[in-house]
Amino acid sequence: MADKNLVEQITNMEQDFAQWYTDVVKKANLCDYSEIGGCVIFLPYGYAIWELMQKDVDKRLKETGHQNVYMPLLISESLLQKEKEHVEGFAPEVAWVTHGGSEELAERLCIRPTSETLFCSHYANSIQSWRDLPVLYNQWCNIVRWEKTTRPFLRTREFLWQEGHTAHATAEGAEEETLRILDIYADFCERALAIPVVKGLKTDSEKFAGAKKTYTIESLMHDGRALQSGTSHNFGDGFAKAFGIQYTDKANQLRYVHQTSWGITTRLIGGLIMVHGDNNGLVLPPAIAPTQVVVVPIAAHKPEVLPKANEIVKALGDIRVTIDTSDKSPGWKFAEHEMKGVPIRLEIGPKDIANDQCVLARRDTGEKITVRIDGIQSAINSMLANIQQSMLAKAKLHMSNRTFSAITLDEMKEKLEIEQGFVKAMWCGSEECEDAVKAATGASSRCMPFEREHIHDKCVACGKPAQSMVYWARAY
Repeated sequence: MADKNLVEQITNMEQDFAQWYTDVVKKANLCDYSEIGGCVIFLPYGYAIWELMQKDVDKRLKETGHQNVYMPLLISESLLQKEKEHVEGFAPEVAWVTHGGSEELAERLCIRPTSETLFCSHYANSIQSWRDLPVLYNQWCNIVRWEKTTRPFLRTREFLWQEGHTAHATAEGAEEETLRILDIYADFCERALAIPVVKGLKTDSEKFAGAKKTYTIESLMHDGRALQSGTSHNFGDGFAKAFGIQYTDKANQLRYVHQTSWGITTRLIGGLIMVHGDNNGLVLPPAIAPTQVVVVPIAAHKPEVLPKANEIVKALGDIRVTIDTSDKSPGWKFAEHEMKGVPIRLEIGPKDIANDQCVLARRDTGEKITVRIDGIQSAINSMLANIQQSMLAKAKLHMSNRTFSAITLDEMKEKLEIEQGFVKAMWCGSEECEDAVKAATGASSRCMPFEREHIHDKCVACGKPAQSMVYWARAY
């Protein structure tokens, strides 16, 4: 049995979800707080999760023709000011550098809150002809946004992400790219993270500053709040006109390029915690678990136990496996690895060895089975695949059970207060009604989903003819 002392150090998630989240982040050794408020230290285990995410997404992007680049950390104030709507959107979050050593700078430099202006400046110099297009760039980097309210992974002043920036000859090319990336993000979330998402278009008031369109994937956490899990923006030719990014087409005519930008961040680690975690800690899907199997020797002092445990480790091939040879009690080891969300625990002791078998315990369900050692790799691969599928199915069921419809604001308020989750409701398209819904319910528009439904003829806020069905939710 797992050691209860370790588990009791976690707040019950149904009593205080926010504190439960903080407890899990700390107890699972994902990150630590730094001396700078709102910034965190990625500890090895937390960073290993991000590396596996990065590896998966990077592979997907390269398979679709994208190349990695790296832009400078600093942006001059004059460059940032070139696109008015963009700079206004980020102005409250910008951190400024005013001195170089003891010398005051002639012009302030901002630490990048995002890199659109840097890419645009580069494209204005590097794109000349239709032969230069499309440009499919991506960068993995850090970002600084001076957030007022922070929480580890979900919202920090410095975070890690990838940001793609592409340039295309036509509006159609840019739109196709924007949607292709959104599909990549959705597939990654569902297949690797076992997190189901709703794909859709952001309203104008929720779209990225300077974008023509913003598409999003929205996921639902255990507590019924939404998390924006990735966005893909179609800039049209707005940035190109602001920065003078033109090319000569095949007819020798000068044209503006059409651009896109898109990104996912380390907030997905927070999403993993809040979608899959339980009162024993993390529950990690095998695809991104730094350790997929932990071998726990029982009665390790017996001469036959450790050699057999190491033999099993070697037999598991490419499976990410570790062996716990610490002097802690088996119960403490069980609780510790459950806390860290390791998908499978393999127990091996003298009695098991005598019977040429071992015990496999699943983290997601707690189920234990006994398997023969000579077929261990096949059994574990099968169990890992089943865990991955089961976790996605469980998350899909949770999202389905917490997705509601409402025709009136009173119905929406009731669902958000009592049930909590996504609420589907009709909208007339006016920003005033969008604001009215938020003021009355505390829920923001998450997206207008691609899979449209006709719930009612009238807007949930004003009663006028509706234009779109919207997913609304309180969000992180």
